[in-house]
Amino acid sequence: MTTTVDLNRQTSTSVSKPSHGGSRFLAHSALLTVRSLRTLSRQPMYLAFTLIQPMIWLLLFGQLFKRLSDLPGFGAGSYLEYLTPGVVVMTAMWSAGWAGTSFIQDMDRGVMDRNLTSPVRRGALIAGSLAYQAVTTVIQSVIVIGIALLSGARFDGGVSGLLVLIVFAVLLALAFAALSDAVALLVRQQEALIGVSQFLTTPLTFLSSVLMAAALMPGWVADAARFNPVDWAAAGGREVLSANPDWGLVGRDLGLLLALMLVMAWLATRAFRAYQRSV
Repeated sequence: MTTTVDLNRQTSTSVSKPSHGGSRFLAHSALLTVRSLRTLSRQPMYLAFTLIQPMIWLLLFGQLFKRLSDLPGFGAGSYLEYLTPGVVVMTAMWSAGWAGTSFIQDMDRGVMDRNLTSPVRRGALIAGSLAYQAVTTVIQSVIVIGIALLSGARFDGGVSGLLVLIVFAVLLALAFAALSDAVALLVRQQEALIGVSQFLTTPLTFLSSVLMAAALMPGWVADAARFNPVDWAAAGGREVLSANPDWGLVGRDLGLLLALMLVMAWLATRAFRAYQRSV
């Protein structure tokens, strides 16, 4: 509540004093991002909770299926090294799928309506949500990568490759966070949002090369993976960790994810109109 009052005070000051629209947008986005980060700092267990399932995939599945790397055509020396980029990507997607819950909480508390009647731009509300998700994704990705390294994984792409992998994870997370925000504005119920998130994330995970090399997939799964943004992130992230990355493929996948993120952010901003009409 206090943050909302502070936000309204700041926006009132912005209205009374001439300033550049872009500066106001950045200021509002930053304030909303800080608000979300403060909430996270008070509830660090949320971040730990989002890492439980990825740790199971990384440590348990990494050991359970480690002999998969011995199969002809698998294309990786270690299943743990193959799996790590996939787990980073999965963690980003699953966490981002819940991003809209903060909007629903704001709706239930009346914060959303007060924000929409203030001079805060709709795009700033989305930008603040996405910036917070980007920070969360970076933290999660660093933890997952660190645990993989402690477990014995080694990557020929080095630090630069790991940084680009995090960029892939962030772009995918932003696309799904924007979609989650849009769905939240349309359905306005946490149960419905969770249902939509699960309906999307689970099939997209298994219709990608996150867990299995494309060469060993059934043909129809490999074909579906070509149009799957989760596969763009996992395959691109895995490519930058190889000894000789195909930068053309990496650039293509980054471009596709960036385009998807921009489209989803635009749709999320437009979803405010549907929300306001239904209130």
